[in-house]
Amino acid sequence: MRTRQLAGYLGLAMVLTACASTEFSIPAVTGSTAGVRQPGKVIWHDLLTDTPAATRAFYAGLFGWEFEPLEGVNYTLIRHQGELIGGMVDQNQLPATADISQWVVLFAVNDVELATRRLREAGGTVFTPPTSLGQRGTIAVVADPQGAVLALLETRDGDPPDEDDLPPAGRFLWNELWTGEVDAAARFYTSLVSLSVQSVPLETGGEPIEYRILAAGERPRAGVRSQPVEDLDPRWVSYLRVADEAEMTAILSRVGSLGGQVVVPATARPEGGLVAIITGPSGAGIALQTWEPGQALAKGRKSL
Repeated sequence: MRTRQLAGYLGLAMVLTACASTEFSIPAVTGSTAGVRQPGKVIWHDLLTDTPAATRAFYAGLFGWEFEPLEGVNYTLIRHQGELIGGMVDQNQLPATADISQWVVLFAVNDVELATRRLREAGGTVFTPPTSLGQRGTIAVVADPQGAVLALLETRDGDPPDEDDLPPAGRFLWNELWTGEVDAAARFYTSLVSLSVQSVPLETGGEPIEYRILAAGERPRAGVRSQPVEDLDPRWVSYLRVADEAEMTAILSRVGSLGGQVVVPATARPEGGLVAIITGPSGAGIALQTWEPGQALAKGRKSL
């Protein structure tokens, strides 16, 4: 697993290096917000895949996603109902020998140079130093001190604004770090982007779960939980919102015929709703989560 993660970072680094060398400009993650920034917020998701055609058909069939290849670069924009939600890279066009198919989260930072320096001083690894992506801003591909995958992004014009409404079904709902060192990981991210930490008492099957919420003020940004899978390296896991149990059942029934696999069937989650984990045709995993309006993850906090 560790080899796969490392290869994934190097693969993404290759993409960014190529973009930088050709002075290619990738579209911004959102329209201009007058420079307003949301440090610690996951504002983008990139998918590396070795089965691009099958992957497009898979997510189009499950959620109606639309794909827009960019001319002259190995990068495809992902839209849902016309709104940009992520990007996709064809692994086959990279000089990588290992399978690097995976989802990668992009964290917003105020100053990518400063954040990268803090990460390195804390024991993290910088695979690609801050690199310009034109309209999108400046990005660094990194691993946190425990080796989990992410990238840091200082947008050029500002970050996507927060919304009180839940995202529509089929869009990203939540992001969670799975790790064997919950408190150490939470401390690292609070020092990296000045977030606060809240401990949430959860349990499953009568066993307690270590769970922390990283927040900016009263706004939850991400979760950190104890590793639920034995021998799995620390990693960020992204969740797509599913409207309700009926929709979850319908989606899971289509996964196999579209070339994917249901790794974990729909299961009641301690913090509420149902969760399932699936992989697409390339093997890149993602979680599905039902979440109702007004449902709260922690006392005193808004829904995800």
